[in-house]
Amino acid sequence: MKTTLLIPTLNEIDGMKAVMPRIKKEWADEIVVVDGGSTDGTVAYARDNGYLVVEQKLKGLVNAYREAMPYVHGDVVITFTPDGNSVAEKIPSLIEKMKEGYDLVIVSRYLDGAKSYDDDAVTAFGNWMFTKMINILFGAHYTDTLVGFRAWKKELLSLADKDPALPSFEPFSAIKCAQLKLRASEIPGDEPKRIGGTRKMQPLRNGWQVLLIIIRAFLGLHK
Repeated sequence: MKTTLLIPTLNEIDGMKAVMPRIKKEWADEIVVVDGGSTDGTVAYARDNGYLVVEQKLKGLVNAYREAMPYVHGDVVITFTPDGNSVAEKIPSLIEKMKEGYDLVIVSRYLDGAKSYDDDAVTAFGNWMFTKMINILFGAHYTDTLVGFRAWKKELLSLADKDPALPSFEPFSAIKCAQLKLRASEIPGDEPKRIGGTRKMQPLRNGWQVLLIIIRAFLGLHK
């Protein structure tokens, strides 16, 4: 099983300097950074440290994943944010869990005592509500469907190609695994506060997008 650590960035120089040295290169077969137009030295830092950098052309995290795929040679992709929210030391556990034959493994912020230290009241409620909706509507058993830190088989992204305007891959992939009876699991993992930079997630806008993904999937509009 070959693994690719896929790291989306947008002005994360402070987090990159603090987090990337903690990632041991033997944890993954390759590391690919996909950058959404950083102006703070993120790209230069990544290249200076020997990482392959893909410069994203279209906006959005889903497009970042799509544009990185020609450079991804792993069977399994691990998406990891270098802003401090993802704990590097969980990567080996994530890989070991995938070796059990899962199609998707999520590093849950709410499983077995794990906690998000970056949540506020709005994001905590939104995460709970959307995860509960997905579980009820699609017969799943997730505790965290929105977190980006996860491992997934490369083929999962091809399901998103049928919807070019898909705004978020995370809830979509969780739903698809439930609908198609693919094997999905979780491991617990805290979410520390971000290091520098600015949070890209906009609660109301992103929440509306997640709700539309759920509704479209339930109505069979996501093929």
